[in-house]
Formats: sequence, C-alpha cells, structure tokens
Amino acid sequence: MTCFQLIFSPTGGTERVAKALTETWPEVQTIDLSAQNFTAPAIPFSADDLVLIAMPAFEAMAPQPALDRLALLQGNGARCALAAVYGNRAVDNTLAQMEDYARNAGFQPIATVSAVAAHSLLPEFAAGRPDDADCQQLAVFGKQILEKFTSGSDTCPPIPGEHNCKEKRAGLIPTVNANCISCGLCAQECPVGAISYDNFTVTDPSKCITCMRCVSRCPVHARSVDAAIVAQVTDFLRARCSDRKENELLL
Repeated sequence: MTCFQLIFSPTGGTERVAKALTETWPEVQTIDLSAQNFTAPAIPFSADDLVLIAMPAFEAMAPQPALDRLALLQGNGARCALAAVYGNRAVDNTLAQMEDYARNAGFQPIATVSAVAAHSLLPEFAAGRPDDADCQQLAVFGKQILEKFTSGSDTCPPIPGEHNCKEKRAGLIPTVNANCISCGLCAQECPVGAISYDNFTVTDPSKCITCMRCVSRCPVHARSVDAAIVAQVTDFLRARCSDRKENELLL
C-alpha cells in the first residue's frame, strides 16, 4: 500500500486541507498538479494504493488545467478520495467533474470531501480557514477514509453536481502597478504560464484562470484585479458567504 496526494493549490488553501486529510495516512507522497511545467510522473499506481485528489472550486467548477493534468495519469484501479475546496459559497459541480476525470484516468472514488478555505479572490470570506477546528475535523475525515480503504470497500457515495460541464472563466485578469520590481516570481509561479517572461506586466487572457497565485505570491503587492469589479463581486458574495459553512464527508 502506498498513499498519494494529488494537489492543485494555487494559493495554498487546498494544500492545507489535503495535509489535514492525510495526517493519519502512512508515508504520503505528494504530486503537485499546479506546477507550471507539470509532466505526468512515472508512478505505477495500483489497486493497492490510496490516493487523495484535491482541487479548488473556481466559478462552480474545478480548474480545467487541474483536470487536464489529472487526465495524464494512469490510476490502474487505485481507490481515491475526492476533495473539493471552496471559499465558503458552494462546491457546485466541482466534485462531479473530478469524479468524471478520476474515473476516466483509472481511479476508483470511494469518498468525497467538501472543505472550506479562504476565498482565493476575496480572502475576507472564510478568512483563516481551514482553522484549527477545521483541521481537527478533516483529520477525522481522513482517518475514516483510511478505515474504509483498509476494509477493502470500493463503494462510491452519490456525488452531487452536474457532469460534462463546460469550462467557465471569471475573466478577471490581474494587472500590475508601479510597485513591480521585475523579480519575475509571478511568471515563475503561474501554474499555467500565463505571464510573459519577457514583460511581467503582460498576462495572456486566454491562459489566465484567475487563480490568484501571482497576487498572493508577489513580494511587493504589485498585482491586483480591478477594484470596481472586486467591489461588485464582494457585494454579490456577502449575502452568500458570510455564514460559516461546514466541511462535509461522504463515504
């Protein structure tokens, strides 16, 4: 038995959720699906392996680059848990998409987790999450998933959401202000290579998925999205994200 966690986590929230979920799993190997130059590792997954697949929910869906990278792997019957991480609004269709791609790649889902982390665009929503209480609960979830795996069960709970959804993009492209020191960190860290290495102020809108990694990683706060649009989105989310949502496990 080998344990793996496959993580797409541009701003770190999904990674923290995954770490809590796998706290009780033995010798977990990590595969970073958000690496800019991701290539499928030559790992012979097998039916004896337990895999956590963790992705954020963007615009009611899983990020297409994360799904595309998952599709490059060969699960070979490895059982998996699917974790969708959202900014305190809703998971929507994320888990259904993840199930489709996981099954097509040869993984067998046996559990799902819906978990809350700070909103990537507006971190005032679900600020500080996953917090200590979340991490304790997620560790219990992870232990329950491990127990189901060791029991030999391969049943899958009903997974909510619509399948075969079309990709949507927020269209909020971060721009650069005068604070930029041309360090190039944004271009190096962008999961999809949307930022030009020749001119760090240029972002390719056909590639950008508004994951906010460049904004969160910039050491001088030189990148941001349009303030007027942020204000509109904030008003929209305030009525939907203010009450604390709870994490959920389906076995």
